[in-house]
Amino acid sequence: MGIQIISISHKIAPLHVREMFAFTEEQQKHMMQEITEHLEVSECIVLSTCNRTEMYVYSDSESKGCVFNLMEDVLLGEAGAQDEEDIGNYLLFYHGKKAIHHLFQVAAGLDSMVIGEDQILGQVKTAHKQAREAGTTGVYLNTFFRMAVTGAKKVKTETELSKTSVSTATLALKVAEEELGTLKDKKVLIIGATGKIGGIVLMNIQSLHQADIYVTTRKNKLIQTKHGNDDFTTIDYEDRYNYLDQMDVVISATSSPHYTLTYSKMKKQLVTAKRRVFVDLAVPMDIEAKISAVDDTCYYNIDDFTRIARENNQKKLREAEAASGILDEYELQFEQWMVFQKSLSVMGKVRDNFVKVAEHKGVEKAFDHFFYWVRENNTPEDLETFFHCLNH
Repeated sequence: MGIQIISISHKIAPLHVREMFAFTEEQQKHMMQEITEHLEVSECIVLSTCNRTEMYVYSDSESKGCVFNLMEDVLLGEAGAQDEEDIGNYLLFYHGKKAIHHLFQVAAGLDSMVIGEDQILGQVKTAHKQAREAGTTGVYLNTFFRMAVTGAKKVKTETELSKTSVSTATLALKVAEEELGTLKDKKVLIIGATGKIGGIVLMNIQSLHQADIYVTTRKNKLIQTKHGNDDFTTIDYEDRYNYLDQMDVVISATSSPHYTLTYSKMKKQLVTAKRRVFVDLAVPMDIEAKISAVDDTCYYNIDDFTRIARENNQKKLREAEAASGILDEYELQFEQWMVFQKSLSVMGKVRDNFVKVAEHKGVEKAFDHFFYWVRENNTPEDLETFFHCLNH
């Protein structure tokens, strides 16, 4: 009975496994509606990002094992992974206080590959919004997610955690610069600049005022950024291969289920001998990894940023401790709210009984009756706690 979570994340699942669970918005909606059709589950939210896919449910069932099995069946079924024998090794399960702690850590970026990254908070809010629109949330998960978002916002404003954050979008430019020595006067192609991550890459590289930027777009879709749109060249997505040979850096970050760049087509185009960097920020992958076999070509995908992120995270441990202290307060508040919420019917019965006794015997007798009932139905330890609360 309570909140349960099943998670597939960068913690233990490699990229090829996470790719299987990179669900579209429609798939997420389908899973949420499918699982809430079962009597065991009354609420559900699915969070799906490039580094994690998680299902959050609220259940009144006393059998958490039964609910976890149901969650696993729905998740693996949507991914078409029922026959993958070792897939269970990559699943993480949380319930009770550990589940509560997990979401608060996730929303604040403390569970991210890059500690303190900002993107996850928006993704948590989006997941909650999608579940509300799908009609699969209620008072428990709504309050849970609202409080997690509130706690994360306080972490953002009261600590330096997000100010020292380095996102995967920023790391993409960092590795490119390390490989080439500089991005000054280098030609950089961004595929997926209209998306969230691609858009961040574009804004970051625009702020450097160094590179010669190219971005792909479909059907002349207008790309607007806070730095303006007069310092990059827009090319049609269908013509992307024709520009590859002149590029020094290619970064792809789309939500496409298929490759945006295949090895066979790329190899035909890359005829000029020079150092190139390909960075794939997508899940599922956008760029076929075999491109690394081409001479003088570097290839990075989302998992390759783990080492760089780990080094960056070491610098932020002190801020992370401060953030955890803030989140502890919000977690406690939510746990208290949960106990109170589940006890509303009991409180209603106690109130009705008190009023009934008071009407017949007076308020003083009603209090005597209430305290006698408390004494007879609690352990000495519980009584001490009860009267300690009354005295404060």
